[in-house]
Amino acid sequence: MAFTEEYLQIRKYTEKICEPLQTEDYVVQPVADVSPPKWHLGHTTWFFETFILMPFSLNYQVYNTEYNYVFNSYYETVGNRVIRTDRGNLSRPGVHDIYQYRAYVDEAMVKLLAAPLNSVLEELLRLGFNHEQQHQELLLTDIKYILGNNPLFPVYADKTEVLNEALPQADFISIAAGIYEVGYTGDSFCFDNELSRHQVYLQPFEICSQLVSNGGFMEFIEAGGYSNFNYWHAEGWDWVKNNHITSPMYWHRIEGKWFNYTLKGLQPVNVDDPVSHISYYEAYAFASWKGMRLPTEFEWEIAAKSFNWGERWEWTESAYLPYPGFSKAPGAIGEYNGKFMVNQKVLRGASIATPPNHSRITYRNFFHPHLRWQYTGIRLVK
Repeated sequence: MAFTEEYLQIRKYTEKICEPLQTEDYVVQPVADVSPPKWHLGHTTWFFETFILMPFSLNYQVYNTEYNYVFNSYYETVGNRVIRTDRGNLSRPGVHDIYQYRAYVDEAMVKLLAAPLNSVLEELLRLGFNHEQQHQELLLTDIKYILGNNPLFPVYADKTEVLNEALPQADFISIAAGIYEVGYTGDSFCFDNELSRHQVYLQPFEICSQLVSNGGFMEFIEAGGYSNFNYWHAEGWDWVKNNHITSPMYWHRIEGKWFNYTLKGLQPVNVDDPVSHISYYEAYAFASWKGMRLPTEFEWEIAAKSFNWGERWEWTESAYLPYPGFSKAPGAIGEYNGKFMVNQKVLRGASIATPPNHSRITYRNFFHPHLRWQYTGIRLVK
């Protein structure tokens, strides 16, 4: 696919995600981890303007010099910025202004992409495409959080949250002990945290072919899983008590029955669907209750060829750390992954919110253990 076609396709998909929204939905920021939809629209545009148009497009005129302060996310190299918790306080620029900003940058990008591209620019373009795709997933899950915390439980769209309507019988897949290679290999795009490819030794293990279902997690709840400290890390137990956690995010007990908020609105919990919006703490506690554990990211990567994945981001027991030989790129691009390699857990796979052509076995997602607004789930190992 030509760069221009791919660029426009990705940009249009971001705006398609926002089509069901009303204007007021674009501005809300219920918690610090959720950004307003209009901020995502502006930030992804700022990325192309700042890292591609400004250095590579001759005579390019910045759309608005104040937008760098508004839409810079965490790039210290690029300058000061609005702190993350204040993104929802920005009534200006308005939604209409941000869409005009997108159109302005898109027009300049199309002109740039019509000219011959050097290898440096091509590499930055690939990063920009994948950066916007990351924000497409965040955009959808942030929208779900915004609407899911509205007491009216508004419908976003008639959009499914599962890939397979019925889970097949769960089996355990045996993986032999041995030395395996992990990490990205190939000529296509990957993030720097997937490099470099290296060897690991794995003990023998068995991994479940299916994710834990809502029905399976209900059994944990009914067995008092949220009230028995024996299943939890000390930090996880503190999290449960301090936040009064009694079920997965978006679950509601109504007249003795479980409901959960979905993109289709409030629905009865489907016991066959894979459980979702689970923190690492909950995933660990459930596995402990079952007398099992979570896979390491390397076990997951080696076994993933033997099972279907992509329904949920799957928590692993691995800390988010650099691979052997990892090095940060110079400048702002070097801030993309490396500086976050502390106090976070790796998740593998993808989810129903992951955009097309943005998943691979070596992809390393990462979040703090308490977070669960993404489509996160559980796969067991014994």
